[in-house]
Amino acid sequence: MPLDRNLGDFTTDARVLVLTAMAVLVGALSACVALALVKLIGLITNVAYYHRVATDLISPAGNRLGWWAVPIPIVGGLVIGLMARYGSEKIRGHGIPEALEAILIGRSRMDLKVAILKPLSSALSIGTGGPFGAEGPIIMTGGAFGSLFAQAFHLTSSERKTLLVAGAAGGMAAIFATPLAATLLAVELLLFEWKPRSFIPVAAAAAVADALRVPLLSSGPIFPITPHSALLWNGLPPAVALGLLAGLASSLLTLLVYACEDLFARVPVHWMWWPLIGGLFIGAGGLIEPRALGVGYDTIADLLRGNLLGGLVAGLLAVKALIWALALGSGTSGGVLAPLLIMGGALGSIAGRWLPAHDAGLWALVGMGAMMGGTMRSPFTAVAFMLELTHDVYVIPPLLAACVAADLVTVLLMKRSILTEKVARHGHHVMREYIVDPLHLLRVEDVMERDVPAVPATLTVAEMFQRLADAGGVLAHRQAWPLTDDSGKLAGLITRGDLLRAVDGEDGEGGEALTLTEAGTSKPVVTYPDELLERAAARMLTRDIGRLPVVSREDPARLVGYLGRSGVMEAWLQTAREERSREPGWLTGRLRLLRGRFRRVLVGGA
Repeated sequence: MPLDRNLGDFTTDARVLVLTAMAVLVGALSACVALALVKLIGLITNVAYYHRVATDLISPAGNRLGWWAVPIPIVGGLVIGLMARYGSEKIRGHGIPEALEAILIGRSRMDLKVAILKPLSSALSIGTGGPFGAEGPIIMTGGAFGSLFAQAFHLTSSERKTLLVAGAAGGMAAIFATPLAATLLAVELLLFEWKPRSFIPVAAAAAVADALRVPLLSSGPIFPITPHSALLWNGLPPAVALGLLAGLASSLLTLLVYACEDLFARVPVHWMWWPLIGGLFIGAGGLIEPRALGVGYDTIADLLRGNLLGGLVAGLLAVKALIWALALGSGTSGGVLAPLLIMGGALGSIAGRWLPAHDAGLWALVGMGAMMGGTMRSPFTAVAFMLELTHDVYVIPPLLAACVAADLVTVLLMKRSILTEKVARHGHHVMREYIVDPLHLLRVEDVMERDVPAVPATLTVAEMFQRLADAGGVLAHRQAWPLTDDSGKLAGLITRGDLLRAVDGEDGEGGEALTLTEAGTSKPVVTYPDELLERAAARMLTRDIGRLPVVSREDPARLVGYLGRSGVMEAWLQTAREERSREPGWLTGRLRLLRGRFRRVLVGGA
C-alpha cells in the first residue's frame, strides 16, 4: 500500500522562517537587555559598597566598610519588597520558574511591568550583596521582552512560546557567552518539545545574542583556564563518585531552599518585609565570608584555577549555601546558576583532596557541572555550559559522567527540581520527560478494526432495531454501523444516537419508516489506512465525532476498516505495554534451564 505523501520526519513548515527572522530580532534585543543589566549591577555595587559612580562589575568582597556593610542588603531587600508589593509580585523569585509558569498557564503572555521591574529588582538585589547570579533574572527579562514582541503580531500560543524562549536563551547566551548551553537549556527546560519549528528560532536568537556580546561586553570564554590533559579511564570512577556526592548536595540544597521558604511563610508579617529579613542574613553572612556576596564571578575563576583551598573553601560553601537559601526563601529577586557553580566548585575542590589524578581546579570544574546538572535536572546543558565557560574540551568524559550521576541521584531522590518545585507549589504540574507521541508513530491501519459488521443502507430504522434484537452480541453492542449499498460500497454511517432520534420523532413523523441513510448520514467523515493516527484523532476532535470509517485511498468507496475511540486509546496501551512488559532473554532462559537440571541432579543424588 503506498504511503501518504504528506508523511515526513517532522511537521515543520515554511512558517519557521518567519519565526526565525523574528527570533533574530529578539536575540539582539536580549543582548542589549543583558548589557543593561550587567552595567546596572555594577553601578549599584560600586555606589553601595565603594561610594563611587562606575559600571564595572566588581565583587562586594573587597569593601572596607566593616559593620557598615550589614545594612546595605537590608535596604536593598526593603526596596525590593516595596517594588513587589506595589509593582508586580511576579518579580519575586529566581526567574526561571516564573518563565515556566508564563509558558504553562499564561499562554506565553508577559506584561511590560515585569519586563521593566524584574531587571531593576534583580540588579538592586545583586548589587546590594545578594548571593545570586544574573542569569535567572535575564532569562525572565529576555523572555518578557520576547513575549511582548510576539504579542505585537498575529501568532499562535506556541509561536509566542518560541519567541519567549528565544528571548530567554538570547539573554543567557549574552550573559555567559554560552549559545549552545542556552539553546540546550531551552530544550531541556523551557520549550517542552523537541521540534525544529521551535529550537531553530531559539538557536538563531542565542547565536545572534552571543555574537553581539563581543562588541557589547567582551568575547568568551569568561572563565578561561589552562586546558587539562586528557583523563584516562581511571579518571571516570572518581568523577562518578563526585557526581553522586553532588547529587546528594543538590537534593539537600533544594530541601534547604524550600524549608527556608516555608519558614518565612510562618513569619507573622506581610511578605513585603521578608526580603528585608533576608537582607539581614545576607549582611551577617558577608561579615563571616565576604566572598559569598554578589554574583561571585571572581570566586568562580579562583576555584577553577585551584586558588582556593582548605578551610577557605569549606567556609565559603557553608555560608554561601545558607544565605543563598535564606535569601531565596524570603522571595527576593535573583538567579540560581552562578551560586550553584560556586557551591559545586567548592564541593569539588574539597572532594579533590581525596580524589586521584590532576588538580583541585579540575575537580572544581567537574563539581560545578555536576551541581548544576543535578539541581536543575539539565545534565547536557551543564556539560555544554562548563565547556563554553572554560573552553577545556578534555574534561568532557569526567564532566559527562559526573553530571549524569548527579542527575540520576536527584531524579531518584526527589520528585521535582529546585525550579519546578515552585511551580508545583502554585498548583501546576510539570512533566519534563519528552517522548514521541504514539499517535505520531502509528498509522490508522495499525489499530483499526478490520472485520467491520456493515449493514445495508436500504434497511429501515424499524428493521434495524429488529436485526439488532435478533443478532445481539457484537452487532448490538456497537455505537455505530457503516452502511453499504448493493455492491458493497460505503454508502453512509448511522450511530446509535441517530436511531434513537429517529424513533423519538426528531426527524418527523414516521421515523421508524426512514431508511438508515435518511436517518444517518450519507457523507461520513472518513480516514485512510496509511494516515497518521494523530491526524485521524484530530479530525475526530474538530468534527466532534467518535468514529471514522476507514476507506481505501485508491477507491474511497471501498470500506477496509473502522476507527473508534478505543482504537486511538490502543496506541497508548501499546506504548504502555512496551514500557512495562518484560520479556525473557536468552541468558535468562539458559540460567533457568541450568537451574532445573541442577535441581534434578540434587534430587537424584538424594
